[in-house]
Amino acid sequence: MAHRKLALALSVIAAATPVWAASEDRPRPATAPAGTVETRYCMWMAATTGTLIEHVQCWTRDHWARQGVDVDKDWPKEGVRTEG
Repeated sequence: MAHRKLALALSVIAAATPVWAASEDRPRPATAPAGTVETRYCMWMAATTGTLIEHVQCWTRDHWARQGVDVDKDWPKEGVRTEG
């Protein structure tokens, strides 16, 4: 019975592990990938007040700049993907 509970607990932990956790081993680029004016750069955003959930936001370089974010500087630690 104890083995069954342990197996169940481990399977829940394995299922809850995010896919991106395994990708942390690969090297991160020093700057954001090159793109066009329409390319959207998706990056992790900090959790807002009242929640602990972080989310991904996708904006163009211009939109990020208006928010005070330097895409090339912040991409290595916050970048997720590009679109477009």
